Amino acid sequence: MFAMRNVRKRYGDRWALSGFDLDVEDGQTVVVMGPSGCGKSTALRCMVRLIEPDSGSILWRGRSVLDMSNDELRAYRRRVGFVFQRSNLLSRLNVLENTMLPGTMAGRTTVEARRRAHDALERVGIAHLASARPQDLSGGEMQRAAIARAIAQDPELLLWDEPTASLDPILVVDVLRLIESLARSLRCTMVIVTHEVPFALHVADKVVLVSGGEAIDEGRPEDVLLTPASELARQYSKSLSYFTGNQEEKAASL
Repeated sequence: MFAMRNVRKRYGDRWALSGFDLDVEDGQTVVVMGPSGCGKSTALRCMVRLIEPDSGSILWRGRSVLDMSNDELRAYRRRVGFVFQRSNLLSRLNVLENTMLPGTMAGRTTVEARRRAHDALERVGIAHLASARPQDLSGGEMQRAAIARAIAQDPELLLWDEPTASLDPILVVDVLRLIESLARSLRCTMVIVTHEVPFALHVADKVVLVSGGEAIDEGRPEDVLLTPASELARQYSKSLSYFTGNQEEKAASL
């Protein structure tokens, strides 16, 4: 369905991507993990050409994304939902209007865009906030509105760029549970950039580990994270063991 081959992107003297490869099959949930600054977000943005790579190839159903005309690129982007680290809601629009925006821009009638937006808000649990302004929402509510906006057009591919990174710890689990629910109920392919190891184990069909702008390890989450072969995978495995061990110790002391 989607493939990146030897994608490279440089910012000044620093290579953000130094030969990045990725394969995503129809219906898969792929979790991309790696240390901060390793190129994960750059790769995600290159997928829809929010950032233009310096070289390499990006294929969508066999079609080169990098060779698309402006009209073709707009049509492609309408089939892709994107959830950013921050909600990026427009303050002059209410929640419903923000959620309607992609449909309106895609040429849907107001009635149809409104129906799809309302359904999406129902799905993420904030239909009662449809008339609220973004500045009146909590961080978790804003992110739910951003998720509703991304899913309102029934995307074929849904990209998540560290969707819990800007949330306080109390809200992280709440939003992760929503993402998990959508991963299981939506009929679309997902690529999720996150640092949440337990979430990756629970939700992903495939985990891809990134270091230095390259994918260095990939496979089933239980293989990559529980029987680690790379040093980065071992570090993630240790972090998982640390939290699991602490929980078991606390339970035993009760």
